[in-house]
Amino acid sequence: MRRRAAFGVACVCLLAVAALPQQVSAQVRSKGAASSSGSSAPGSSAPGGRTQAVDYAQRFASTCAACHGANGRSDMAGTPVLAGQPSLYAITQLFLFREGRRSNEAMTAVAKTLSDDDMRGFADYIGTLPPVPAPAPAAAADAARMAKGRSLAEQHKCVYCHGSNLEGGQQVPRIAGQKEEYLQASLRGFKSGTRPAYTQAMVSAVSQVSPEELDTLAYYAARFTGGAAGK
Repeated sequence: MRRRAAFGVACVCLLAVAALPQQVSAQVRSKGAASSSGSSAPGSSAPGGRTQAVDYAQRFASTCAACHGANGRSDMAGTPVLAGQPSLYAITQLFLFREGRRSNEAMTAVAKTLSDDDMRGFADYIGTLPPVPAPAPAAAADAARMAKGRSLAEQHKCVYCHGSNLEGGQQVPRIAGQKEEYLQASLRGFKSGTRPAYTQAMVSAVSQVSPEELDTLAYYAARFTGGAAGK
């Protein structure tokens, strides 16, 4: 019975987690199509009404790299790794910041200046950034804690959404190699409600997990380097 219930919850989570990102993507992309068929976005029109191509790699370098790093992995504490993140996940987060549904002073200030075209452009560029391995830790990972983290990831169905290698995909973020303090804060935020969730998937997933176990999951995911999570 418990296995059936857990499987049912996992299926509901998988269905729920897909909803908002797809709605956001459809909304933003349809707006972009409408704007491109009419007038160009401010600052993007060229003579003759043609839409001028925007180099989002250059804009990322000038706008985002100071915090997130030129390759998507910075040394700045608390700043998440963007390298390896799916573009659909990235555009959803930009939308949530722009609409005030996620709170971060720096990100909100940037996101509020972005048009729908900008969000698509930045998200598509982020989606091209390959995963960047985390710097080697000063001390070897605690084998017992890693084993516990792997067990928790299986028990609480983390691998159902994030994949056996925790690489994410589509609307689900890559958590393998993400910064431990960011994962820890995110997990605790989902549990306490201080980080709003755009679906109930994460809320359901962490509702039965203790804060100490959440920290163990963060420790495990941050140091996960490959191989099936279930082995």
